[in-house]
Amino acid sequence: MERFEIEGGKQLRGTIDVRGSKNAALPILAATLLSEETSVIGNVPRIEDVFRLLEILESMGVSVEWRDERTVAVTPKTVDPSRMDTMPVKKIRSSILLLGSLSARFDHFSLAHPGGCVIGVRPVGTHFDALRKLGVVIEGDGKGYRIDASGRKPGKIALREMSVTATENAMMLAAGMSGKTVIRVAAAEPHVEDLGRFLEKMGAKVSGLGTHVIEIEGAASLSGAEYSVIPDANEAATFLILGVATGSPITVVNAREDHLDIVLEKLREFGADFRIDGDSITVVPAEHLVAVPKIDTRTYPGIPSDVQAPLGVLATLSDGETLLFDTVFEGRFNYVAELEKMRAFATVLNPHQVLFRGPAKLRGTTIRSYDLRAGAALIIAALAAEGKTVIEDIYQVDRGYERIEERLAALGADIRRVNDR
Repeated sequence: MERFEIEGGKQLRGTIDVRGSKNAALPILAATLLSEETSVIGNVPRIEDVFRLLEILESMGVSVEWRDERTVAVTPKTVDPSRMDTMPVKKIRSSILLLGSLSARFDHFSLAHPGGCVIGVRPVGTHFDALRKLGVVIEGDGKGYRIDASGRKPGKIALREMSVTATENAMMLAAGMSGKTVIRVAAAEPHVEDLGRFLEKMGAKVSGLGTHVIEIEGAASLSGAEYSVIPDANEAATFLILGVATGSPITVVNAREDHLDIVLEKLREFGADFRIDGDSITVVPAEHLVAVPKIDTRTYPGIPSDVQAPLGVLATLSDGETLLFDTVFEGRFNYVAELEKMRAFATVLNPHQVLFRGPAKLRGTTIRSYDLRAGAALIIAALAAEGKTVIEDIYQVDRGYERIEERLAALGADIRRVNDR
């Protein structure tokens, strides 16, 4: 089991690059299965979730070739779902994205229960309901799901909620069928839009991207395509919050302002400011952090739930009280108990709300990362704290952040990865 050892209390300086979006790369890689031809995907982040999804594709007979450090060529000509390795499926939540692409190409297949972060109940009912409305029959048992897609057909559907991955599954199935499909109550996140752009490159006609009504004119035979994944807005937000929390004038490169508008506005409420030059954002540290009375995460264009935990750390360092309300997921406050070990003042009011009181003088100790975004938040806390912090179970961080310790060390952070094996 690897861990991070961090000496905090230092101001950081320099430039850090944002990698490709995890939440865009995964559905796009799943969508490559819609064609027998080769697709070449650029700006792919080298993270555990991507490696596991590619491992799943390879287990089904898909050819995967890294053309360079961040460009991967996927050729699904000989894909066979019956050969799918269930172990990596159980490790990542994004394996659920195979429902849409495989349903477009195969009449029958099975899928094990997907894995991923433990951040509350994330039901798959919205996925199943959307695909069933498009003619797919899904039956579950204790081990996973059996899918009969032989009756797939285009149509008009409304999602039960604005689920990102349910929207993406419906989009992939719609793109792989001849005819027009209309998806209402669709998610509008930038990574959903990025998937739509890739489907257009493959030959589907897509309209309404960035809105809650998406129309897709699909085709039974799509072509391979070349595409470059958008930068990761959640990673950019993490680094910007790190700069604000540690009072560091770091510059975050490949950070799209139009994907970060509300996050930047919230950080300005805390007292920070920014210099923005194209896709480069430099933190202007606050002389004094002032608590924001209420922060609530919502579907796009609201504050992403993935940024909630880093903002929680910032709240502990700010003067006053902050009520943090996660409207998207319940039970995403495992990190709060770890912050309390570092002498933060916080009260979990219910599974969706926590009250922070600051400013706290965080002290280093031994803590654990329970999920991906919590792990990133605890790194921020450790770098802002006095003394040494040990963060255990850092595999969770590796699922979404590429060699984060090396990139932070380049800013002057005292952080190292330790493996006792």
